[in-house]
Amino acid sequence: MLGDRPRQSRRDLAVAVAAALLVATAAVVGYVIEHSDGTLFVSAAPLYGRWGPHVGPGTAAAIAVAVAVVLYGPSLAARLPWRWLLPAAWGTGTAWTFSLALIDGWQRGVAGRLTARYEYLQVISPVNRFHDIPAALRDFTHHILIHSPGHWPAHIAGHPPAATLTFVYLDRIGLGGGAWAGVWCVTVGATAAAAVLVTVRALAGEALARRAAPFLVLAPAAVWMGTSADGYFAAVAAWSVALLALAVTGPRPRAAGLASGLLLGLTAYLSYGLTLFAVIAGAAVLLGSRSRLRPLPFVLAGLAVVPLVFTLLGFNWWDAYHLLVTRYYEGAGGVRPYGYWVWANLACTVLIGGPATVAGLRRAGVTTVRLAAAALRRPAPPTAPPAPGPRPGTADGTGIATGAGTGSAAPRLAVLVVAASIALLAADLSGMSKAETERIWLPFVLWMLPACAFLPRPRAWLIAQAALALLLNHLLLTGW
Repeated sequence: MLGDRPRQSRRDLAVAVAAALLVATAAVVGYVIEHSDGTLFVSAAPLYGRWGPHVGPGTAAAIAVAVAVVLYGPSLAARLPWRWLLPAAWGTGTAWTFSLALIDGWQRGVAGRLTARYEYLQVISPVNRFHDIPAALRDFTHHILIHSPGHWPAHIAGHPPAATLTFVYLDRIGLGGGAWAGVWCVTVGATAAAAVLVTVRALAGEALARRAAPFLVLAPAAVWMGTSADGYFAAVAAWSVALLALAVTGPRPRAAGLASGLLLGLTAYLSYGLTLFAVIAGAAVLLGSRSRLRPLPFVLAGLAVVPLVFTLLGFNWWDAYHLLVTRYYEGAGGVRPYGYWVWANLACTVLIGGPATVAGLRRAGVTTVRLAAAALRRPAPPTAPPAPGPRPGTADGTGIATGAGTGSAAPRLAVLVVAASIALLAADLSGMSKAETERIWLPFVLWMLPACAFLPRPRAWLIAQAALALLLNHLLLTGW
């Protein structure tokens, strides 16, 4: 069990309050900027959406799911057999996401999301510009710039073609239209929670994975996981890391490594920014067993497949990315002020992850700093008596149990969470994600949510998580 001290709990609360003040500051400053010169291009800064209190057919279901997870989630996560915990997390997460989406109604909340003017289905119906896929790939880069003839809608231009091809192939197997696309994104996206649980169990132990499970299910991120293609991207990226974790710790390094590589390659062709998942993947390899390098040739072999296929079909990833940078600054990205978004994006991250994640990240940060300090500290002289420390299973100054023979589990999870934070900060500093990060950064925030496993009294934090998600979805008409 994770220990706790009143001082640590007060610090958790203080950092959560500070994060709330950051959000409030971003909202006030954003309101002033938008109403003075209109350079933010958002109506509910720092989020993309607009004020619009409402209820809908998903309201009762969302409240019911939230109450059920708060009351029974921690205990069920602790005692369910592992083989049942993963599908339970997937099913409950799917119900939570769908119910939040349906607060906006079926058409606006699900069926119409991916048919909007900037979205992927614009090139599939009514005029299918991907009827000849090899020709479309060869010609893809010619339509990225906003002044090019027949330029792609924003989301198609802003992503490699594997994103659009997903919906093209759904259409070809008879699952065309916005409703099926929305159902696909929610159903597949909800598997990301299971992928993160598999990873945490492999790298940091089952106990911490079980403690993280209710928070992965009831995340405020589900507001934007609902029918956003970025939720689908998050799931693909998450499974690539989960398979990598199994490759570096499990009995089948070759098969898991090859499958991980395939998904890592696909991830890079779903979203340019997800190449930053190399940081999280690197942390997974670092935390693997002593034979962690054995599966790497298979990972690299799998990683080469998707880029090779797209290159042979005529799509050049690097050329497309450089053209995208130009397109980005041709549009709103060239007007939105970096000086505001470089910190307001972090306010968006607070809203995606919720107060529990902020408090958990504080504990993860403290643990990582102490781990680094211990690594740099000179070893004690042989004659020196051992320094007094906490007994196995008791808490150290961070309020986190050290455990017996863990090496230790908590620091290992902290390293994984901090790696995700580093990847997100790199995306932030790049300036290529000014606004709309509540959906763009979903893949990274999912890997911060396990930090909630460090928190005591999970039900209180789960109430805060659920309340935030319900308020956001009922008070705002979100753009995604």
